[in-house]
Amino acid sequence: MTLFAFGNVISEIMFKKILIANRGEIALRIIRTCREMGIKSVAVYSKADEESLHVRFADEAVCIGPAPSSESYLKIPNIIAAAEITNADAIHPGYGFLSENAKFSKLCKEHNIKFIGASSDMIDRMGDKASAKSTMIEAGVPCVPGSEGVIPDFKTCIKVAKKTGYPVMLKATAGGGGKGMRAVWKEEDLQNAWDSARNESKAAFGNDDMYIEKLIEEPRHIEIQIIGDSEGNACHLSERDCSIQRRHQKLAEETPSPFMTDKLREDMGLAAVKAAEYIKYEGAGTVEFLVDKHRNFYFMEMNTRIQVEHPITEQVIIDFDLIREQIKVAAGIPILGINYFPKLHSIECRINAEDPYHDFRPCPGKITELHSPGGHGIRLDTHVYAGYTIPPNYDSMIAKLITTAQTREEAISKMRRALDEFVIEGIKTTIPFHRQLMDHPDFISGDFTTAFMDSFEMSEPEEEE
Repeated sequence: MTLFAFGNVISEIMFKKILIANRGEIALRIIRTCREMGIKSVAVYSKADEESLHVRFADEAVCIGPAPSSESYLKIPNIIAAAEITNADAIHPGYGFLSENAKFSKLCKEHNIKFIGASSDMIDRMGDKASAKSTMIEAGVPCVPGSEGVIPDFKTCIKVAKKTGYPVMLKATAGGGGKGMRAVWKEEDLQNAWDSARNESKAAFGNDDMYIEKLIEEPRHIEIQIIGDSEGNACHLSERDCSIQRRHQKLAEETPSPFMTDKLREDMGLAAVKAAEYIKYEGAGTVEFLVDKHRNFYFMEMNTRIQVEHPITEQVIIDFDLIREQIKVAAGIPILGINYFPKLHSIECRINAEDPYHDFRPCPGKITELHSPGGHGIRLDTHVYAGYTIPPNYDSMIAKLITTAQTREEAISKMRRALDEFVIEGIKTTIPFHRQLMDHPDFISGDFTTAFMDSFEMSEPEEEE
């Protein structure tokens, strides 16, 4: 029996052992927090990940299948079986893979295993973008003008687009990663956009339902981190600016946002808490907004899981571990109900095994040499090491480099220095891209939108002597 005291609350943690249904740096991140909380951890791994650090550092490890994720990390029966044979009483899904899979959440509950994440009903409700939007309208959260739900046919699509006013954005209700999205600037382009977006969504998600929103010009992508407990209370931990992205995939994030004002931060934070409390959200999540050049903000979607970029929030809100908070809430411990605001500035660069000089082409392979940056204000979340072979089967992110300082200027300066120290040999990485990003005048000034990468061009690599 393990007792933890949090503020005035003393509660018996129900979890003796947590299985981490993920891989790589996030699995290692969760294992570390479990160890600090006195909770045993179980790693699951595919045959391709046998030499990964999360396997080495967990208390137990179970192979759940071959390299393809469809036969391992997405194989629900294998993961449930691994939890049962190791007597794990909870599963943490991390991000990606099964973290927002309603069926998985439901099956965990049916097998008396606590899913450290959203309930199946909540995932269904917020995972479908049209449903999420209608729910947020009911909650009084600002939403982008457009269709009130799924568009049944192309004739309706024409009518809604006219009413909304061009330009518009066609979006797949089951979309993600930019798939099933099309910007349309005039009516004569609507038919082609409708057909191609539906076909792409059908192929990617098995669902071709579409909805329409007003296209927000010169937008920033700003999200609010929230936490809700089982008693229906929620709080926020302020914002993260995720506007630096390529093909709707985030490359770098920071908090606080250089575009933010005190009033906008307060208004967006209150809107995010209102959204979480309206749906009685339990766990860690993010409410994502588009913010236009006039600082009007509109609900975009809700992610019912921990985010890749969560470390920068932890860095600016002193002594805060979001994984620990997830576990506490899942164990039934109420939150304090305090909204948190950044005390420092933090930037995260996602280091991917990609070649930024050749259209960010994936570059799996063996790391022959690795030197990690260090020093004051530097955090590196990674699962790789010298001699580690990056498999070609999964996402290309291999590390998250985070710098934290008193001001944005100092955080950028630290990031420059850390990137210069970061040596990874044997493969191509996005370190050169991030180094050039830190010197880009628009990034330095904070004057950028989600379209930043449309005009960004890599300078030619320096010739090796």
